[in-house]
Amino acid sequence: MCKRFVLILLTAISALPLMAQKENFGYKFYGQVRNDFYFNSRQNNESVDGALLSYPKAKSLDPNGEDINAVSNLNMYNMHTRLGVDVTGPALGKWKTAAKIEFDFRGNSTTLGIVRMRHAYFQLTNEGSSFIVGQTWHPLNNTVSTELMNLNVGAPYQPLGRVPQIHYQYQDQAFKFRAAAIWQSMVASMGPGNTRSREYLRNSKIPELFASLDVHDANSTLGVAIHFMSMVPRLKSDEGYKVDERVNGITLEAHGRYKKDLLTISAKSFLNQNMNQLNTLGGYGVSSTDPRTGKKEYAPLRISHSWLNIMYGGKWRGGVFFGYLKNLGATKNVSELVGNGTNVDQLATASAEITYNLPGWKFGLEYNYSTAWYGTPDAKARVKDTYDVTNHRLLFAALFQF
Repeated sequence: MCKRFVLILLTAISALPLMAQKENFGYKFYGQVRNDFYFNSRQNNESVDGALLSYPKAKSLDPNGEDINAVSNLNMYNMHTRLGVDVTGPALGKWKTAAKIEFDFRGNSTTLGIVRMRHAYFQLTNEGSSFIVGQTWHPLNNTVSTELMNLNVGAPYQPLGRVPQIHYQYQDQAFKFRAAAIWQSMVASMGPGNTRSREYLRNSKIPELFASLDVHDANSTLGVAIHFMSMVPRLKSDEGYKVDERVNGITLEAHGRYKKDLLTISAKSFLNQNMNQLNTLGGYGVSSTDPRTGKKEYAPLRISHSWLNIMYGGKWRGGVFFGYLKNLGATKNVSELVGNGTNVDQLATASAEITYNLPGWKFGLEYNYSTAWYGTPDAKARVKDTYDVTNHRLLFAALFQF
């Protein structure tokens, strides 16, 4: 499969001069070869062979009281090598046209080293308005983003994921408005039994909905966003009855960025409800159950998370990142909790990095300090009787960019 793909890729690249002759089309290839070397002082909640770090795992005690997860690890990872092409096309009426296709070799959490689509969309632009249709970053991800060597780009404090969407944007010199309808693809919500599936959103017949408003000038941006998701966790009760059940969640977000010369300061804050599909914490619980049919009602868990990123420099560029997350529980008494990190009370992370940047090359070193507080959820899913665990991570990355 991989040999066949490489052959097709080489054939496409060799045909580029012919493609470029097609009238009113333009093509620009780009990409990178990336290698990451990292050390962790303990086991962590993570994905894709540890490249996507989330937070330290809870203690797991053996019969002698030894913590099984208090074991360090070391790895090299290069699946985020990627290739992409930007395409410009002929006008569609008054609209300029463009498209992007980008892939890497990350695969998924269980199968690595296979081709994975990162971006695939077309874009229509007319003066201040634009439409994007296809797969690209979730709008909550890119209102304002971090600038980090770590491949998690700030998750779980920063939402992370690429999704199929219909995305509209209007921007002028003073403000920017965005709205989007979003579906799930590589990232999916958790449902009964903590299983991830796109069916929960598909069966709701309502896509995720997003809107944001920014005000900006030459150096700064301030904005707010709102996100709504309604999912259907199941179609049949344990008693065998057809049921109509929904879990609704509203996420609020505020963001800001200041950029001048070599300095960039970015920050973001969320109050999320059941947003675990974007590599952060969250979920829901059962608030009531019909004794005859088994039909359930649900309440989303509320998670507060924020981050601050300060970067400075050019050829030598350094910076710091701070993230904090707090589990606020539900507004009702709940049971049968579903989600990611329902036994986590708080998370805190601080990191520092330095990069050396040359034309076509980037070398970076990052130190990451992360602590998680675990405990037992109470009747409203607030986590009590906590203890903490900490991970120290050292990352070195080398990139050849073209």
